[in-house]
Amino acid sequence: MNLTRAGARLQVLLGHLGRPSAPTIVAQPVSGLASPASFQPEQFQYTLDNNVLTLEQRKFYEENGFLVIKNLVSDDDIQRFRAEFERICREEVKPPGIVIMRDVALAKQDYMPSDRMVSKIQDFQEDEELFRYCLLPEILKYVECFTGPNIMALHGMLINKPPDVGKKTSRHPLHQDLHYFPFRPSNLIVCAWTAMEHIDRNNGCLVVLPGTHKGTLKPHDYPKWEGGVNKMYHGIQDYDPNSPRVHLVMEKGDTVFFHPLLIHGSGRNKTQGFRKATSCHFGSSDCQCIDVSGTSQENIAREVVEMAEKKYGFQGVMDFKDTWIFRSRLVKGERINI
Repeated sequence: MNLTRAGARLQVLLGHLGRPSAPTIVAQPVSGLASPASFQPEQFQYTLDNNVLTLEQRKFYEENGFLVIKNLVSDDDIQRFRAEFERICREEVKPPGIVIMRDVALAKQDYMPSDRMVSKIQDFQEDEELFRYCLLPEILKYVECFTGPNIMALHGMLINKPPDVGKKTSRHPLHQDLHYFPFRPSNLIVCAWTAMEHIDRNNGCLVVLPGTHKGTLKPHDYPKWEGGVNKMYHGIQDYDPNSPRVHLVMEKGDTVFFHPLLIHGSGRNKTQGFRKATSCHFGSSDCQCIDVSGTSQENIAREVVEMAEKKYGFQGVMDFKDTWIFRSRLVKGERINI
């Protein structure tokens, strides 16, 4: 089943590469900050009319760029995701296209198939069990408040933040998720991030800078950390260190929805356990792919394309937009642009 679907998606990609390029939207060079407008209830910019969010919740997201919904995902679903993650780590199943990542501090250790050797898996769209997270009605009910009814699952991850060995490599630098995506408009994209256990500052909870979703996409690159930095862990190069921060203490099943321009990151895991969370970025199928040439996204685009070409064997024929053909799947409504 999975192999059949993967083969079909490969044909889609090959067909896409063989067609003349469609007209593209060119991104504006990134510089400066947008002027955050004061919120007025009748002028919603970041949420759509819906019967799910209360007015208070909608105003909170508009002002802050994130919203936590308590106890949204069931214990049973979380246990099933955990079990499937462990099966993948033990190499009992090998879903097509999945990316398995190791913390840089563990990279030199002899590899043994175990969840203690894996810090993250992503691109799990071909694993039916993990991808169920992206199809949960309780998740999509809220996602639709931000994307509208035509919903694409853009990118799934399960994060297994390891105990920090003293080099602070388990940290994730402050960043904006839009840096990784060629999709626009940003206001029709949202991330759903669900805690799979109690998460606080001790095991590396999310930290967010409220209201930063009202700004522009900032330049990102690898931070200059002495202990090393994990692959593709780009961080914002210039931000106000005095900006107010909120640490999101969450219980198992709690889910935070946040805007792709919201500046956020996570601290190091100071416990002896592995901190787990699962997430998916969703976008409206009305979104379009932009050309990131000449913008601050060129660096991540090069890195993503190099990794994809090595993985799929397409040397010199892929671009940043092509790498998302395999990842994006329609989960509700109609497929329009992406």
